[in-house]
Amino acid sequence: MCGETDSRGGPPKPRDGFRSRPGFILACVGSAVGMGNIWLFPYRVGQFGGAAFFIPYFLCVAFIGFTGVIGEMAFGRAMGTGPLGAFKKALERRGKNFGGLVGLIPVAGSLGIAIGYSVVVGWILRFCWGAITGAVTGAPDSGAYFGLMAGRFGSVGWHLAALTITLFVMAAGISAGIEKLNKIMMPAFFMLFIILGVRVFFLPGAGSGYAYLLTPGWEFLGNPRTWVYALGQAFFSLSLAGSGTIVYGSYLSKKEDVVGSAANVALFDTVAAVLAALVVIPSVFAFSMDPSAGPPLLFITMPEIFKKMPAGALFASIFFVAVLFAGVTSLVNLLETPIEALQQRLKLSRTRAVLVIGAAAALVGIFLEDGSALGTWMDIVSIYIIPLGALLAGIMFFWVCGADFAREQAQLGRTKPIGTWFTPMGRYVFVGITVLVYIAGIFYGGIG
Repeated sequence: MCGETDSRGGPPKPRDGFRSRPGFILACVGSAVGMGNIWLFPYRVGQFGGAAFFIPYFLCVAFIGFTGVIGEMAFGRAMGTGPLGAFKKALERRGKNFGGLVGLIPVAGSLGIAIGYSVVVGWILRFCWGAITGAVTGAPDSGAYFGLMAGRFGSVGWHLAALTITLFVMAAGISAGIEKLNKIMMPAFFMLFIILGVRVFFLPGAGSGYAYLLTPGWEFLGNPRTWVYALGQAFFSLSLAGSGTIVYGSYLSKKEDVVGSAANVALFDTVAAVLAALVVIPSVFAFSMDPSAGPPLLFITMPEIFKKMPAGALFASIFFVAVLFAGVTSLVNLLETPIEALQQRLKLSRTRAVLVIGAAAALVGIFLEDGSALGTWMDIVSIYIIPLGALLAGIMFFWVCGADFAREQAQLGRTKPIGTWFTPMGRYVFVGITVLVYIAGIFYGGIG
């Protein structure tokens, strides 16, 4: 059932999968660590009173996001397939035959975000090259430099180059492509950001940034928006969308402990977010810039900071290489969902599925080569589709499959019995809060 039919009509081939637990964890960390950690988390920290934002964010990750990651990993592993097949099998347990149709929602959400994200990764690739050549730090106006590439058809070549690199890795498969990529890029990402963190520590004026981060503005905790955005940030950062984590879970051996794996993913994703904040916020304060600048923080504010920093070209290169690693590993995860769906539903070979999805992403993405068009596209997908995918996955695993099934699948590969907290946290807290995330996202116009 879980094998891939040979394109020549032969017997099914064994389904590819992760070959090691560290490889699986790093791949999941790679899917979670992305733009949400590097620019959005520091932005939210700056927007909602420094360390005050840490408190609800950590609580949401520990008590809600952690359960969701376990659920999506275990759901994918139990069904041996991505959301399209997993939703189908779940509803078949209840005698329903429309699960495949429902499963199209998270697949469409993952592809939609991947299309927009590929444009952003193209920008990052261009900035990475510009940092290495000195063009980024040599540009007299960082806003104008970014505006040229963010304009209509302003960065098509870089966009296609980023997609090509990503798809080349994915064509190699799960163990030989995705797993190896993340084993290299994720440790490198953390090492590069640690180097940046050490450099920022010695910047004159950085102390004000650390004080801002470590001094809670308690009044923000009384603002419901702080909690709503912390919750949305946790969901967005942990890649809870009913798609990529389910797919990665489907490639995981039943001998592995998904609870321990989920704990590691939540931990390292949080470390990445805090590390990014410790680099970005003190840098911004050291050069008297706005810590709540929003999306321009990454492409305009940070280049301006590197211009003023001794050996700025070197540290700009380190920064954008690290950001590129985070972007590529996240893009790989987003594209894997529709690629796996084509393999399973249409029985395409891995290479053909990669080419079809790559062509679709390139064709649609080219018409998003405009800052306003891209923003509208990403808002629609992230507000209306992505949280719905997470909600549907939670309902399918914890309710449709049933509490006993969910507990049994989460327990597989684990020597210590999972706590009594799992069922109520999954069925009531996670699913209930996901409804809140969806409603709040629509009400506030996006909370990720």
